[in-house]
Amino acid sequence: MPWSVYAWLDGENAFDRPIVDLRDAAIELGRFVAALRRVDGTGGPQSFRGGPVSTSGYDVRAPIRDLGADGTIDAEAATAAWEQVLALWQWEGKPSWLHGDLMPGNLLTRHGRLTGVIDFGLLGIGDPACDLIPAWYLFGGETRELFRTAADVDDTTWARGRAGHSASDSGPRTTTASRTRHLPWLDERRCSRPLPTVAAPTDQA
Repeated sequence: MPWSVYAWLDGENAFDRPIVDLRDAAIELGRFVAALRRVDGTGGPQSFRGGPVSTSGYDVRAPIRDLGADGTIDAEAATAAWEQVLALWQWEGKPSWLHGDLMPGNLLTRHGRLTGVIDFGLLGIGDPACDLIPAWYLFGGETRELFRTAADVDDTTWARGRAGHSASDSGPRTTTASRTRHLPWLDERRCSRPLPTVAAPTDQA
C-alpha cells in the first residue's frame, strides 16, 4: 500500500475539541472545498464517496419506516421527500477533486479555531456535493450559509449534498436519535415542503 510521511500538524480533532469560532471555520472550510474543486482532476482516481446517491448503496427507507412507526416523523411525507432526492439531477461535470471525508474527526482545531484538514485517504474525483457534509455536521443557520457561500456551489449541488449526507448517515448501525438528527432534508423542512425544483445548469465548473 502506498504511504507517505508528512510534517506534524499540531492540534486536536474537532470531535475531542469542538470548534468554537464557527463563523471563521465555515468560511475557511468552504474556501478549502472550493479550492480543491478548482484543481484539475483529469485522470484522478474515483472517490469512494463521490458517486450518485441513487447508486451509493445507502437507502433511508428503513430508518424512515422505523421513525414513522414510533411517531417521530410522518413516514409518508418523508418517503415522498426521499423520492424527490433520488430524482435530483446528478453530477455530469468535469472531474472534480474531493476530500471525501470532511467529518469532525478529520478537522484539526487549536484554541477553538479550525487549523487544518487531515486524512486524505478517500481523496479522489467525483460529485463535489460530497464535500458539503460539514454544512449539517458542523454548521447551522448563519454559519451554514457562510459555508455555502464560501464553497460556491449551485442550488442543485447543495440539494445533492444535503441528500447525500442524509443517506450516508442512515445505515443499519445508526441509532434512532442519530438518524433523526442527521436527516436534514427531513428535519429542516419537516416534510411540509418539497425540495426546490432546480434545472440542470448548461455548464458545470
